[in-house]
Amino acid sequence: MGDSMSSMILNGDTSGAITVTVPSVAGTNTATLPAATGTVMVSGNMPAFSAYASSGTSVSNTTFTKIAFQTKEFDTASAYDNVTNYRFNPQVAGYYQITSTINVSNISASAVLIDLYKNGSEFKRGSAVSQVTGIGAYASSSWLVYLNGSTDYLEIYCYQTSGGTLTINTGAANTYFSGVLIRTA
Repeated sequence: MGDSMSSMILNGDTSGAITVTVPSVAGTNTATLPAATGTVMVSGNMPAFSAYASSGTSVSNTTFTKIAFQTKEFDTASAYDNVTNYRFNPQVAGYYQITSTINVSNISASAVLIDLYKNGSEFKRGSAVSQVTGIGAYASSSWLVYLNGSTDYLEIYCYQTSGGTLTINTGAANTYFSGVLIRTA
């Protein structure tokens, strides 16, 4: 084996191939694969999405209400439903970083709470904030969540105590929901 090799190609039994290429720089590079069965993800192909509210959801007083994030900014794995259920249902098992912010205006002497629901039930409670003059109330939270890659799904809910019904502010800067796979299971 005195010959040097710059790449190696592995052909599948029925179709497809994997090419492993050594970078053309001096030094030694090591890639370690885990001794486990499963899918190995490489940077760039992990599920990620971001969506925002383009139409305001009405949130009744002291009632948990699911927020509709109708406009996708991106959805690399077609895992976010922005039309019917407004939920994230990735098909890769792993640990996901989820972030969401909800903005509501004109809610003097009240609070807004953001909640993460998993599989239709409250899972993690987020922040609760009061009105800030001139900008409204922003409830924002971030969670690290395990999803099984098949049936698990996430939704964002809002709870408010204004004494009446409020409408969520819209736009990518005001009310959004995003997530990314940070590690497979």
